[in-house]
Amino acid sequence: MNRRTFLTHAAALAAASTLPRAFGAAPPAGAAVAAPRGKADHCIFIWLGGGMSQIDTFDPKKRGNAKSSPSVPGTDYDIIDTAVPGVRYTEHLAQTALLAERVTAVRTVNHKLGIEHALATNFVHTGRPVSGSTIYPSMGSIVAHERGAVSSELPAYLLIGYPNVSRGPGFLGAKHGYIYLVDTESGPAGFTPPEGIDPARAAARQRLLDPLQARAANDVALADYAEVQREALRLAGPGFMRHFKLGEEPASVRQRYGGEFGQRCLLARRLVQAGVRFIEVSHNLNFINGAGWDTHNAGQLNQHILIRELDTALSALISDLEQKHLLDRTLIVIGTEFGRPGQFDGGGGRGHQSSTFSLVLAGGGLRHRGAYGVTNELSGKPLEHPVSVPDFHATVYAALGINPSKDLVNASRPVPITDGGKPIAALFS
Repeated sequence: MNRRTFLTHAAALAAASTLPRAFGAAPPAGAAVAAPRGKADHCIFIWLGGGMSQIDTFDPKKRGNAKSSPSVPGTDYDIIDTAVPGVRYTEHLAQTALLAERVTAVRTVNHKLGIEHALATNFVHTGRPVSGSTIYPSMGSIVAHERGAVSSELPAYLLIGYPNVSRGPGFLGAKHGYIYLVDTESGPAGFTPPEGIDPARAAARQRLLDPLQARAANDVALADYAEVQREALRLAGPGFMRHFKLGEEPASVRQRYGGEFGQRCLLARRLVQAGVRFIEVSHNLNFINGAGWDTHNAGQLNQHILIRELDTALSALISDLEQKHLLDRTLIVIGTEFGRPGQFDGGGGRGHQSSTFSLVLAGGGLRHRGAYGVTNELSGKPLEHPVSVPDFHATVYAALGINPSKDLVNASRPVPITDGGKPIAALFS
């Protein structure tokens, strides 16, 4: 290479280094790109099983009409302004709209896993498709593995909802799994001893069990189970269980959160305050509208009940965490397996859509903007800043100070935490 060619190349490289890299653009070959590092210590993951309609919540478009003949595609509710100029939600998110400066609805999430609930649920929880040979860990288990418990008196990962393999630890092993409950009053499943079993009798039973567990030391699966059992027995004491006493909260606070789902969110706040790293909260376990978020046909008629309940609990959670100076340290995530099309089906509801849908972030010290990404006129495909599910996972991990490109180990084989995901750079300072 002669001197003139060398200087030309050097000048080009110097100029390129001063330009901002476009979102999703590949770095120069051989260059290492440092992921942003957030400051959140905790995550509350709210799960809307069934497929939240983004066009009826966080990505409204022109007004539609499900009841006309023929039906008119579009948003089923009135559209309102938010605290962020130019960002609009639907009328049933009125309280969250006032807090939009603390929220980002990522409107352009998409995947090609199809529209089958179980496969899509697994994908949004793990960031990877189902594999015949590998069970991948959920987001909660990865956070538990990477950040660990805040103290020995607390679990790292707690699920308020029904147990499922999609929420589990996969190849990370049982010790990075969850403790779960479905009833906020009684606390974690199996933690309350049967009537008549006092602490002395429970301790005697544990002494009988110890030699049997010792025999399992050479069996990895049994040893994992034994470790989890010991952890459960230890946590079942009053030190941890006191965090489930919602009656200690002022009546005004409990009322602000609303019904059963709101009480789960209030419990999540108490658990964050205690130091639990990751809490998943399932919404609508009792199917209050008859169909959940899977709003085919007549399910659309009462969808507004779900949206209002989400709005009440989410706005209360954001405000409560902020008042307790915990919002910047707590990332709130709203997940769902896919979205719904702008067109109505024959029964006035909506089908399934994975070509674009909304997942939501709040708090966590991120640079929020009300919404991120632009979709087309019926929210059917991304137009600007598409976000893959691995990208969304990478954003969550980066916000929690976890390197999304770090390798985990599965049977001596390295497995990156995300499947090539890149954090949404615009959300980090």
